[in-house]
Amino acid sequence: MPELSEQEQIRRQSLQEIRNMGINPYPAAKYPVDSSAAATLLNFNDNPDEWKDKCFAGRLMTRRIMGKASFAELMDSSGRIQIYLNRDELCPGENKELYNTLFKRLLDIGDIIGVKGDVFRTHVGEVTVSVKELTLLAKTVRPLPIVKEKDGVLYDAFSDPEQRYRQRYLDLIVNPSVREVFIKRTKIITVMREMLDAKGYYEVETPILQPIHGGAAARPFVTHHNTLDIDLYLRIANELYLKRLIVGGFDGVYEFSKDFRNEGMDRFHNPEFTQIELYVAYKDYFWMMDLVEEMIEKIAMTLHGTTQVQVGEILIDFKRPWKRFTMFGAIEHFTGIDVSQMDEEQLVETCKKLHIDIDKTMGKGKLIDSLFGECCESKLIQPTFIMDYPIEMSPLAKKHRSVEGLVERFECIVNSKEICNAYSELNDPIDQRERFEEQMLLAKRGDEEAMALDEDFLRAIEFGMPPTSGLGIGIDRLAMIMTNSQSIQDVLLFPQMRPE
Repeated sequence: MPELSEQEQIRRQSLQEIRNMGINPYPAAKYPVDSSAAATLLNFNDNPDEWKDKCFAGRLMTRRIMGKASFAELMDSSGRIQIYLNRDELCPGENKELYNTLFKRLLDIGDIIGVKGDVFRTHVGEVTVSVKELTLLAKTVRPLPIVKEKDGVLYDAFSDPEQRYRQRYLDLIVNPSVREVFIKRTKIITVMREMLDAKGYYEVETPILQPIHGGAAARPFVTHHNTLDIDLYLRIANELYLKRLIVGGFDGVYEFSKDFRNEGMDRFHNPEFTQIELYVAYKDYFWMMDLVEEMIEKIAMTLHGTTQVQVGEILIDFKRPWKRFTMFGAIEHFTGIDVSQMDEEQLVETCKKLHIDIDKTMGKGKLIDSLFGECCESKLIQPTFIMDYPIEMSPLAKKHRSVEGLVERFECIVNSKEICNAYSELNDPIDQRERFEEQMLLAKRGDEEAMALDEDFLRAIEFGMPPTSGLGIGIDRLAMIMTNSQSIQDVLLFPQMRPE
């Protein structure tokens, strides 16, 4: 057991004294909560008959002890409310010592209590609970890192990012605004789910452990299944399984999936992340662009009541329609260079000319991707669709209906970062096999992110997959934008960290 601080030792002594008084500091019985801080503060109407015998539960966050009467603040999941404790009413007769011992000395900031009493308004106008009954529900044995405030300035704030991410439970207690970020994140998913359900699409689940890592260009995590004696991969995407369901006869399927990529970590990347993937039969990428605009505009309106969202110092407007560029058009627009007819050698020379880092493992697709990433992405702030990608960049997308060498693919860039990726899906099994084989050649050149060949997926689409449009939206990055968060760790409850 780690060495205890002086405050921890005192709290453990208090815990034992409470037990010696015959009070169970961790009672098993449920507590009959029927009121919340926020709803009470919002709805209180000064009619005393409507506000009698209300039950609240939460953490004791402040105390002001004044002889036989005291004020304190109780914090529940909705907010804080003041409580008033009078010794003569709470502990009548010979029980006065219970007030002096328990509330004044043995209860600590952070302890979880239940209170029952009448709600009233003090002479200074503060809505307050006059406590008739107090029940200790959980005694804390570690002190909270209490944030002190004076004249609007925070002191001793629990603000160190590493501490906050490692001890998110404390972050949520002492920094209530953090909770709002995750409530908004939940609402983002709810809006998406309700919208897709209303369109008649089905939410499904597909394997996280996969024998072949497919559906994206990324380096996977590898594990081993002892019984089968085979290596398995944590999924990098769920695309190929969802498209199998389209083959099987579903017209529209989607999944909110945890995906895993064994890659670098920064403020935009976590090895474990969440995305929604959607596949709809008999649609194309133009239809999907309209759906993305509709969905994200609706999310902004639900969370903010407007299509305009503040992100840092920038006001981003999600009102439809959004700007659209082809990939080659964007590169030419921002660099003045037309790369649409360049071969691999010319692309290498162009990258060198523009001082873009490249290596010998990179084929045409990655060279073009690097050009776009270095020269264009940082300039795309308002929602913009980048469409019509080179075929080398998109092994799972359908060939463009009118332009040789391109595929029907788009990404949405907001605030310089991709938040979604979508295709008219490749459903030609012969073409798909050839694309997979090209990826295998890249893997032999040392590209660790090249896709693997999936024979079962090829077999599935050989039975016929209808024209289909597919979409992936990164929930974490979208949540960053919608909550004005600067790091992906701020929108993940428990981001990956190095061991302490």
